[in-house]
Amino acid sequence: MPCMLRIDDISFAIEGRPLFERASAVIPDGHKVGLVGRNGAGKTTLFRLIRGELALESGEIALPPRARIGSVAQEVPGNAVSLLDTVLAADTERAALMAESGTATDPHRIAEIQTRLADIDAWSAEGRAAAILKGLGFTEAEQAMPCSAFSGGWRMRVALAGVLFARPDLLLLDEPTNYLDLEGALWLESYLARYPHTVILISHDRGLLNRAVGHILHLENRRLTLYAGGYDAFARARADQRAVQAAEARKQTARREHLQSFVDRFRYKASKARQAQARIKMLEKMEPIAAPEDAARTVFTFPEPEELSPPIVAMEGASVGYDGRPVLSRLTLRIDQDDRIALLGRNGEGKSTFSKLLAGKLAPLSGRITRAAKLKAGYFAQHQVDELHLDETPLDHLRRERPDEAPAKLRARLAGFGLGADQAETAVARLSGGQKARLSLLLATLDAPQLLILDEPTNHLDIESREALVEALNAYTGAVILVSHDMHLLSLVADRLWLVRDGRVSPYDDDLDAYRRMLLVSDTPETPKQAKSAPQKPPRETVLAARAEARKCESRVEKLTEMREKLADKLADPDLYDTARQDERLMWQRKFAEVEEALDRAEAMWMAALEALEKTGG
Repeated sequence: MPCMLRIDDISFAIEGRPLFERASAVIPDGHKVGLVGRNGAGKTTLFRLIRGELALESGEIALPPRARIGSVAQEVPGNAVSLLDTVLAADTERAALMAESGTATDPHRIAEIQTRLADIDAWSAEGRAAAILKGLGFTEAEQAMPCSAFSGGWRMRVALAGVLFARPDLLLLDEPTNYLDLEGALWLESYLARYPHTVILISHDRGLLNRAVGHILHLENRRLTLYAGGYDAFARARADQRAVQAAEARKQTARREHLQSFVDRFRYKASKARQAQARIKMLEKMEPIAAPEDAARTVFTFPEPEELSPPIVAMEGASVGYDGRPVLSRLTLRIDQDDRIALLGRNGEGKSTFSKLLAGKLAPLSGRITRAAKLKAGYFAQHQVDELHLDETPLDHLRRERPDEAPAKLRARLAGFGLGADQAETAVARLSGGQKARLSLLLATLDAPQLLILDEPTNHLDIESREALVEALNAYTGAVILVSHDMHLLSLVADRLWLVRDGRVSPYDDDLDAYRRMLLVSDTPETPKQAKSAPQKPPRETVLAARAEARKCESRVEKLTEMREKLADKLADPDLYDTARQDERLMWQRKFAEVEEALDRAEAMWMAALEALEKTGG
C-alpha cells in the first residue's frame, strides 16, 4: 500500500523541553488514524510539524509530491459571504478553475480546464457543500445567510465544513467535536468512516475513536507507536504490554537482588571471589527494565448533597424563552434527586435554554415551576470556563467564594478536582483548557447542589479525566442533567433520555443506540409518539410492500452478519500478522471496517422497516 505520511527519526523540543526524540511512524494511504497521548505530550505540535509550520531539529517528515494537507482554520471571518459560498471557496483549485473558465480564450486551455473540472467532480460541488453544511447542523435557509450572522462556535463549524469539502489528501483534525452537538458529532463520525483519503484525528471522544478510525497512533515518552484497531483495542493492547513489562521488571529485580546478595556475602571470601566478580559483571551488563509508570490518578470529588423529598423540580405547563417569546412551551415534567437525564436534540432547539431554566438563570414566561424548599442547583457551561478571571489563580477564585476557609482546606478542595499545588498558584490564563474546566466544575459543585446541570462538561478533558468524571457522577447522590456530544459519557451515566425538539421537551423511550441508528437513517430523530385518533387501515398493497421491505432488510442484515463473522475469523488467524503479510492484513482490516459500517446502516434500515410495518398493522 502506498505511504501517505512517513515520520522518520524526528526530534523536536520547545523551550528546552523535548517533545519528540527519534520518533518514527508510517501512515499508509487511506488510513484513518486517531492520535492519542497525555495532555501536553505534543499532539498539536506534531500537526504543526507535519504542516511545516515548525522546523525539525533532526529527522524528516515526508509526504508524496503535491499532496494536499488540510486542517480546520481557527475561525471563518465574520463577513458578508454566505455559508455555502464560503465552503465552496475552500476548494481553491475548483474556485480558481471556475474563475479561469470564464476568461480563458485558448481552446486547448479551455479543454484542459473542463477536463480537470470533470475530474474533480466540480459540477456536483454545490450539492456536496450543502450536504456537509446540513450534516453539521445548518438548514437550507441558514446556508444562504452571511457568516457574520453566526457566533464563533457556529463559524468553527463552517471552517470544518470547508476543509471536509476540499477533500485534502491528508486531513488533520484537532478535537473537531468540541464545537459540535451530539447530532453533528455522529454525522462527522459517519462521514470520516467514508472519507476517501488519509485522516489523522486528535480526539478524547472514546466513541469517535472506536468507530471512525482503524488505527491508533500513540505518543508516549517522546516516541510514536501505531496500533491496529480502535481505542478499546489499543487500550487492551497497552494494558497487556504494561502487564508484561511489569512482570519482567519484577523478575529482573528479583534476579538483581539474588546476584547482589551473593556478591555481598562472598565478595571478600577467597574461594568465592572469582564467582562474585562474575556476578558483578553480570549486574553491570544487565539492561534495566523499568516498571511502567502508573498514570497519575485522575479524580473528581463531588461534595455530598443533603437529601430532599421528591420531586426536587416539578413543571406544569411551563414555557421559557427570551424577550417574551417562548423557545420551549407546554413543559410538564418532574425531576427526582436520583435522576440521571441526558438531553438530546440539535443545537438551537433549546437544550441550553432548558438548562438555564432548571438552573434558575431564566424565569418561566408562563405556567408553574415548583422547586424543593432547600434545593441548590449547580450549573456548568462552556461560557463559564471562558468567564474565569484570567489574571487570578484557582486559589483566588475559591477565596472569593469561601473567604473564611483556611488555605489548607481550599487547597484540599482544589486537589479533589485534580488541581495540585502547582496549579493552585498559577494564573488561570496559563492553565490548560482541561484545568480551567476542572476549576469551573469545582465552582459549580462547591455548595453540594442536589441538582447538577452540565452543558458539554467534557470539552478539553482528556480520556482519563472523562472516565474519572463518569465515576464521580455515578457516585454522586444528586440529580444530573447532561448535555453532551460524548456518547460514551451519556451511555455510562444517563438512565433517562429527554428529547428537545419543536419547542417541546419530551421523554424519549428508546435507547442511545436506537437514537444513533435513527440519525444514520434520517436527518432528524422522530419525536416520541403522541396519542392520536385511530388511523384508517392502510390498503393491503401497502401492508404487503412494507412486509417485503422488512424481509429484504432482514436478509441484508443476515448476509452482512455472515460476512462479518467470516472476516473476523480471517483476522483471528495469527499467521496474518506476520510482517511479510502486512498488505494482506491491511486489506482484510479495511474490508472488515467496510462491512461493519454497512451492517450498522443495514440494521438501522431494518429497524426503520419494522417500524413502518408496525404502523401498517402488519
